[in-house]
This record gives sequence, structure tokens and C-alpha cells, in this order.
Amino acid sequence: MVKFDDKKQKERVSELLKKEEEDLVKILSKRYSLPSINLSTISINGDALKLIPEGTARDAGVAAFSINNKKVKLAIISPNKDSLKIILDNLKRSGYEPSLYMASNASLEKAWGIYNEVSYASETEAGVFDISNKDIAKFIEQIKDLSGLTNLLSETFKSTTRYKISRILEAILAGAITLGASDVHIEPEEDMVRIRLRVDGVLQEIVSFKHSTYNFIVSRVKLLSGLKLNIKKSAQDGRFSIKINNGEIEIRTSILPGGYGESIVMRVLNPQSISVSFEDLGIESILFDILEKETKRPNGMILTSGPTGSGKTTTLYSILRKISSTENKIITIEDPIEYHLKGISQTQVNKKKGYSFISGLRSSLRQDPDVIMVGEIRDGETAKVAIDAALTGHLVLSTIHTNNAAGVSATTCA
Repeated sequence: MVKFDDKKQKERVSELLKKEEEDLVKILSKRYSLPSINLSTISINGDALKLIPEGTARDAGVAAFSINNKKVKLAIISPNKDSLKIILDNLKRSGYEPSLYMASNASLEKAWGIYNEVSYASETEAGVFDISNKDIAKFIEQIKDLSGLTNLLSETFKSTTRYKISRILEAILAGAITLGASDVHIEPEEDMVRIRLRVDGVLQEIVSFKHSTYNFIVSRVKLLSGLKLNIKKSAQDGRFSIKINNGEIEIRTSILPGGYGESIVMRVLNPQSISVSFEDLGIESILFDILEKETKRPNGMILTSGPTGSGKTTTLYSILRKISSTENKIITIEDPIEYHLKGISQTQVNKKKGYSFISGLRSSLRQDPDVIMVGEIRDGETAKVAIDAALTGHLVLSTIHTNNAAGVSATTCA
């Protein structure tokens, strides 16, 4: 009786499949006029690999395997992916000279498996997925008002340069910073995509453009924000930073799937926007005197209300800066921490780990605080604990979701 060795048989089948895959790569390399490479037969350069984050590399089907000065070699599965084109654009903008090699998926898996072995100490310094802070600074000097931003973007959209997408984003962000916008909305509709900025709480339309350009913008924003390129049916949140005039502006990105594509909202967290002093908030003199008197109380509650972008956070932070001193302890519970304040203990809500506003508020009461700032009162339980804290020797600051002060009373009574 003949005995079959299942293990050997599987190994043989596996080897045959690998050989077939490598043979297919050679055929495709001729079709695309690109050389082929088998990464299982060479050593992978860790410094080259670090140029592209693992998640981005896997999504685009690419691996950087060799680097010499600024010449970097990339193994790819297909040269037709939009995400690969974005990566190549980023590399070229950073001064690299990429060359492409066709490779099998098994070959790339070997390279991707090395990510666990390389250090990421300098990942953020590579600059491959950074935006040009210098160009943003130049745009800021050019943009004077909304019409100036509209004209600049219209000209940029007509451009045929290979760095067009990057320049569009740089112009958008520069405009948002110059005009003091709190949010940038990029919204796909049936026939076009529009860009709107929220300035002083009101959304203002800037420009419209074609879906073909938008597809590249989505990929670019996702790369900057560290999001998955291949996830298009689920919401994603990310962030990136811009350095302007020795200051850092954080951009929080939210991407939401919709009927005509993914909607992008970028919140601009500019420390300069909350540097308004308590005295310069623009509150009428009679109301200002009342508010100033309330901030000096050792206990009680101050609530701010108003629509999105109306200045609730700016007002609360101005109050915190005014009352902050070495003689009192201030704790904030925020979602998220939008700006960092000196001398104040700030903590961030983490729903996945069960750390909510209510749990944060209860924990903060055990830290012997004088002042507590709750980013938002969203439910009755949080409101009850906040009121109890205000009645037991603490000054509590918070926001509540109503459009005016009268709504606060109605909500509290309800």
C-alpha cells in the first residue's frame, strides 16, 4: 500500500503556487515595462521600509526595500492604484527618487513582516506624509479675505502640476487659519464637491470642484491623518499638525461615508484662537461685571451655551486662564482636549475604556479640586453630579447643548 505524506504534499503544492505567482509577476512586469523583484531572495533595508507606514503600505500594496541617498526602490503589486500615486507624489515632494519593481503578494508579505523589527523613532521626521508648512505660510500672506481664498483655490484647481492636490490642501488650510475658521467641510454631492468654512459660527461656501479631484483629496487627507485608505464604508477619525511661526496648529479629521462619497470635516485647533483674554471676549459691560463677579466665587456653576463655533470653548478657556493660580487646583474633563493649558490638570474622555464625563467628574472630585471644567453636560446623571459638586464647595464650568441662555433653563428643568 502506498502511503501519502500529507505534510510533504502540502509543502509541494505551496511551492508550486508560489512559483506560479512569481511567474505571473514576470508576465505582468513585461506588460507594464517594469522590472520584477522577489523580496524573499534579498535583504530588506529597514530605513527604506520606514519611509511608508505599515498600514499605508499594505493598503497601497507597496514596500520600500532599498534606499541609497535619495534613491528609493519600491516593490508594488499594481502600478494603477490611486493610493500608490499619492505615495509617489509624497516621496518626490520630499526629494526622493522612487523606482518601481513588480512583486508578488507573498514577496511583499515578507517585507511587511519586518515592520515589527524596525524602530519608529524617526518615523514622524521622515516627512514623506507631511504637508509643506512653508507653502502654507506663503498662502497665509496671500489670503486676505474669503474672496481671496476663493480665487486662489479656483486657480489651483485649474493647475496641471503633479503637486496640485497638495497645493489645494495647503491653500484650504492656510485660508482656514487666516480667516479664523473653526472647521473645514469638504462635502461630495451628486454633481460636484463643495468646500465650506465655518467662520464665527456660520458656514460659508468657498468653491466647488469635480469628483475626480476629490478622490485624490480624500486619499491625501487620509494619509496625513493616519487613516485607512481602503475603508470607505465606516467613519474614521484622525489628526495631524501644522507648524507655523514656531507655533503648532492641530487638525482633527473626521471622515463619514455618504451617498455620494466620504464627507470630510477638519477641525482647526489654533492656540491663537483661544488666546483672547477674559476682558477682550466682547461681552457687554453689564453682563461682563456679573460674569467677573461669578468667577470669583469659591463655588457655584457657570454654563456656556450656543451653536457650534459660537465661542463656548474660547470663553471657558479664557475664564480658566483668568482664575488659574498657584493657590487653586483646576481639573478639566474634555472630549477631546482641544488646547493644552499651563498649570491645569486636563483629562480626556475615553469611551472605549469606560471613561466618560460622569466617571471623569466623579474621579476628579477625589482629587481635591477647587475648580472643575466639564467639557459638556450631555445627560441628567452628569448634570446631577455637576450640580452636587457646585453645591459642595467647587466652582464648576461647563457647556450645554442649547442655542441660547433661555434654553439652558428649559433643559435644566426638563
